[in-house]
Amino acid sequence: MPELPEVETTVRGLRPVLEGQVLTRVEPRRDNLRRAFPADLRQRLTGARITGLRRRAKYGVIDTDRDDSLIFHLGMSGRWRVDPTELLPHDHLVLATEAGRVLALNDPRRFGSVDLLPTAEVMDFPAFRLLGPEPLGEAFTPEHLRHALAGRRLSIKLALLDQRIVAGLGNIYVCEALYDARIDPRTPAGMLDAAALARLVPAVQLVLEAAIDAGGSSLRDYARPDGELGYFSKQFAVYGRAGGPCACGGTVERYAEGGRSTFWCPRCQRS
Repeated sequence: MPELPEVETTVRGLRPVLEGQVLTRVEPRRDNLRRAFPADLRQRLTGARITGLRRRAKYGVIDTDRDDSLIFHLGMSGRWRVDPTELLPHDHLVLATEAGRVLALNDPRRFGSVDLLPTAEVMDFPAFRLLGPEPLGEAFTPEHLRHALAGRRLSIKLALLDQRIVAGLGNIYVCEALYDARIDPRTPAGMLDAAALARLVPAVQLVLEAAIDAGGSSLRDYARPDGELGYFSKQFAVYGRAGGPCACGGTVERYAEGGRSTFWCPRCQRS
């Protein structure tokens, strides 16, 4: 599933194509993805000017001068294709601009979603209401984690995947951040001391920033809007590397928890 760096990369790739442009064509090519397209999507967006693009957690938000905002989620396999030479069977939503640019939302598995809300109500979108702070924002601090994790017995790995604690983190980047912070992913979240939390926050941020710089991680279906693959997967220290060597001289191991694989090095992740 595309995680925060992939969505951030997507938003940055769409910005020069869409920002400031008037939409001349809005064409849903089927009735639904994970849920139905808004019935008035074409009517409300055709002729609207795009005033900005942003990201919240794993969602992209496209604002317009009609005080409407399109909210998209890429699901498991979604991506925006820019100026395709032809439309493909899984191009489910097509946008065209006055400059002649074309965008196609491609989603073979149809686990993504498209919603349209008044801009003033975006933060009341059901998926946004209980989200924690953005991990790259100023509100994500060791002190925030200390309060959010107090008394929690679940592992720090699962705690960081809880979107109410921090928004947008997924399995790949949590594994990598815990490795960088030298924290045992099995540690009960409420037992992390101040020193561990002080290491964890910058580790999360550095991993995310490096992944964004690399264009995300291309696992199976993900690609950037320009069609290029993300290359952060080439920098993985532990994710997907069970049985491989760790830089410390140990061996990367894998275990399953909460329906997800966790990759870690027992030799250097001891906190």
